[in-house]
This record gives sequence, C-alpha cells and structure tokens, in this order.
Amino acid sequence: MKFNRILLSTALVVVALVIQVSVLARLQLPGAVPDLVLLTVLGLALVYGPVGGCLIGFGAGLLADLAPPADHAVGRYALVLCVIGYLAGLARPDNGRLKSASGPMAVVVVAAVGTTLLYAGVGALVGDTAARHVGLGFLLFTAAVYDLLLAPFTVPMIMALARKVDNDPLADAGGGAATDVASGWLSSGTGLRIGNQRGGLLVKAARGRAARAGRIKGVKRL
Repeated sequence: MKFNRILLSTALVVVALVIQVSVLARLQLPGAVPDLVLLTVLGLALVYGPVGGCLIGFGAGLLADLAPPADHAVGRYALVLCVIGYLAGLARPDNGRLKSASGPMAVVVVAAVGTTLLYAGVGALVGDTAARHVGLGFLLFTAAVYDLLLAPFTVPMIMALARKVDNDPLADAGGGAATDVASGWLSSGTGLRIGNQRGGLLVKAARGRAARAGRIKGVKRL
C-alpha cells in the first residue's frame, strides 16, 4: 500500500477504536455494540479494493484485539475483519462513485451480520460460548441495526477522505466527492436528482448564452 494510504488508514482506525471503546461501548445499548471500526474498514475497502481492505481489516482487528478491555484471544477479531475487508473490497464501485444507497447499505448489513457470525464461530472453536448466553439472533439483529444507523454518518465521509488523500481524480477540490457520496446514502435520490437536473439545465442554458454572445462579438471559443 502507498504511504499516504497507510497513514490515513492508521489514523482513522485509531480514532474509530478510541471512540468505540470510550464512547460507544459505554452506552449500554441492548445487544451488540455499534462497530465503528468495522464501518471504517468498510469505507476504506470500498475505495482501496479487496487487497487494501484485507490489510486494513487485519490491522484494525489486531488493534481491537489488543485494546483494553479486550477479553478474547489475540488475533480473533483480526481474522474476522481481514475476511470482511477483503469481501467488502470486492464490492468497490467500478467508476468510484455510489449511484444509490442500496448497494452500500447492503454491504453494511451483510458485513455486520457476517462479522458477528464469524466472531461467534471462531469463539466457539476456542471455547467461548458468550454468544449463546446473550442470544445469537438478537446480536445479529442489533448489530445490523446499529451499524446501519451509524453508517450514513461515517462511511461516505471516510470514502471521500480516502479519495482526497489518494489524489483520486474523482475527488475535486471543492468537496464534490463527499457531497456525491453522502447524497447516495442520506437520501432516496429523487429530490437530489431533480435538483441536479435543474442545475445542469441552468448551466447548459448559461453556456448557450455565452456561446451565442461569443459568436456575435466574433470571439473564437475553443
């Protein structure tokens, strides 16, 4: 991975882990804990692809394994996030932009459920039966709901920041990438599309008037 990718990924994962341990884990919500580290891995994987997602997932999971008050074997969550990061990277948009919210939302739900199942499965192999006492079905439901509610406020911004730092041509200097990504998550698309179409018509009309003015004045337009 490039140095700027490593630097950004490390910073985002550390910040997400601190917030998750110091804030989200203390909310005492029923069932699962909102997984901000997972959402950070998903956002970066959707930009960097499967290999980058795999490496970031492993590193993020290893940090989560070592961060107190971790009560499980080291490497357990690293393995889970490594697999999830790779699979999420396979869902990276071909053109780099999110056309609708349905695809990324599905990725978040599948990742939340898959992470919980893999974590419980690996735990069962090493003798950890905590998921049975809480109720696996309830854990799956709450994990999907919490992560889905938190995702629109985190994943689009992480993707836009990753493109910006990576000097992606899709990320313009005015923050258009963040607006484009966030709009696919935070709206159904109808209102914003209509607004974009109106804006496009106004721009085209202005260009047409400028072109006609240039032709009248005899100015050569390239």
